[in-house]
Amino acid sequence: MSTLMPTTSLFSRPAWIGIVVCTLILALLPILNLSFPDGHALHISSYTVALVGKFMCYAMAAMALDLVWGYTGILSLGHGVFFALGGYAHGMYLMRAIGRDGVYQSNLPDFMVFLNWKAYPWYWWLSDHFWFAMLLVVLIPGLLAFIFGYFAFRSRIKGVYFSIITQAMTFAFMLLFFRNDTGFGGNNGFTDFKRILGYTITAPSTKAVLYLVTLAFLLGALLLCRAIVTSKLGRVLQGVRDSESRLMFIGYNPLWFKLFVWTLSAVLCGIAGALYVPQVGIINPSEMSPANSIEMVIWAAVGGRGSLIGPIIGAFTVNGLKSWFTAAFPDLWLYALGLIFILVTLFMPHGILGVFKKLKKQDKEAT
Repeated sequence: MSTLMPTTSLFSRPAWIGIVVCTLILALLPILNLSFPDGHALHISSYTVALVGKFMCYAMAAMALDLVWGYTGILSLGHGVFFALGGYAHGMYLMRAIGRDGVYQSNLPDFMVFLNWKAYPWYWWLSDHFWFAMLLVVLIPGLLAFIFGYFAFRSRIKGVYFSIITQAMTFAFMLLFFRNDTGFGGNNGFTDFKRILGYTITAPSTKAVLYLVTLAFLLGALLLCRAIVTSKLGRVLQGVRDSESRLMFIGYNPLWFKLFVWTLSAVLCGIAGALYVPQVGIINPSEMSPANSIEMVIWAAVGGRGSLIGPIIGAFTVNGLKSWFTAAFPDLWLYALGLIFILVTLFMPHGILGVFKKLKKQDKEAT
């Protein structure tokens, strides 16, 4: 029997009101940044806008993870690789958009000139086209997830064994991308972006548009995931989570359901990574480190897995604390992160969202 929050509660009327209010507040931030000068009481700094934009990308990745972990019972410790692959696909388009404005004033990116490359490798041939780059953002994480998931799920690998091989996958990709001879920028990755679709990427108006596009994708992903988990398909996915053998007994083949949600989750993660890169200004192999994938799990757990909104709350909360801790106590963050996860596991099994729901239930019973 599942101890997670029931899907039928997605979403109550107060939750919808909260979503609308939060969306409006988030949409207002870049407007306040552009409309009021520095020093004005209503001015929001460019740093804050960029930071919140980054948090929204993380929130989308956490929600994608919740789709497979919270609703299907598949714990992935390798979602960082899908996030990074989406970022690399968009990052190469941004690198090619630099043109001859690089240090070496070549049509090739600076790292390729430095390593004595004479031409782009075949897998980057059409990456100077925005539409093709966006296609890669979806196809590369999706195709990797489909192939990996097909063989893993067909072999009935599950539980801790599946978690371990997903972590091994992201570690293997990290080592591959660290190599200088693979065409991915090696240790430094892709950075020093200049333009996107012809617009200066560092311009406040461009940053505002990227921020609002990220907000729109986050909201769209939330609505898409809600539509899935509240449908008949969602009930089958929860059947996979709660009792896969019983589901097979009544005639369902879990393979294709698991493969669908696993691939969709990877695609959403890839899109989040693609939105992350132009706002942060860099993508490198460290995004594929196993620690990053574990952090995604912590975001979902802290916010409340199996709720969709919970992982969004968790991503904002944990990364907000990380930003403060790394500035105030840089050496203590990892200890604090571990302590947060332990405390949540022991005392808040439903996460932050679960605490609010429990308090609401107690108030209702008291009245």
